[in-house]
Amino acid sequence: MNPYQRYKNESVENMCSGELLVMLYDGAIKDLKKAQIALEEEDYTFYDDRLDHLNAIIRYLMQTLDVTQPISKDLLRLYSYITFDIGRCKAGRKRRKDELQGMIDILQPLRDGFEEASRKVVDNHIPFDRSRSV
Repeated sequence: MNPYQRYKNESVENMCSGELLVMLYDGAIKDLKKAQIALEEEDYTFYDDRLDHLNAIIRYLMQTLDVTQPISKDLLRLYSYITFDIGRCKAGRKRRKDELQGMIDILQPLRDGFEEASRKVVDNHIPFDRSRSV
């Protein structure tokens, strides 16, 4: 593994859950913005690739929801809508151009809210200790 990749992996392993969540939202929003550019440039292969990556992020967020929390049902509905909309965007391309911005408009306030909440909450995160093998 090259030093940069090792640094990235260690950085992720040492993040608290709030930081990881914000990082996932950042990745999703970045994918949508790159998909917008790819669509304008008619680079449909890259467009589909970004939407596939976005879909993987959203599905991960769905799978890791803490269903004991009251907000989980609402988040699940939003994530389900986004996965549905991703499919529509892939099928419609030009006809669904505005949908990409619509998904950003959904994800950006969620990202900002989770970032603010993670600043206010004391996280009891214990960094991963590589010296302790399972």
